[in-house]
Amino acid sequence: MISEETVKKILQFTEDRDWDQFHSPENLAKSIAIEAGELLECFQWSPDYDPEHTAEELADVMNYCIQLADKLGLDMDTILLDKLAKNAKKYPVEKARGSNLKYTELEKEAEDGK
Repeated sequence: MISEETVKKILQFTEDRDWDQFHSPENLAKSIAIEAGELLECFQWSPDYDPEHTAEELADVMNYCIQLADKLGLDMDTILLDKLAKNAKKYPVEKARGSNLKYTELEKEAEDGK
């Protein structure tokens, strides 16, 4: 769980450096994608990875996600729990447990099995 104190420190870090002027929603979304690509590089050629470097890249992704949620006035707990509730409907335990199928395929499989 990310504490309010951590979120405040992240936002203060940006404010202290007057970087908010560069942090439009569009730029933050781009930064999330860029940092996610850097996180993916940690696993590019092997399932082995450097835990410290991977943690740093994951932190960069999370940092920009926190800033974007703040910029858009979104409560992170609310949007995460809302999405979790939607996913629970798309992926009910009785259909999705142990399966990596997309929800549309789960529905098709259930229809075919009738």
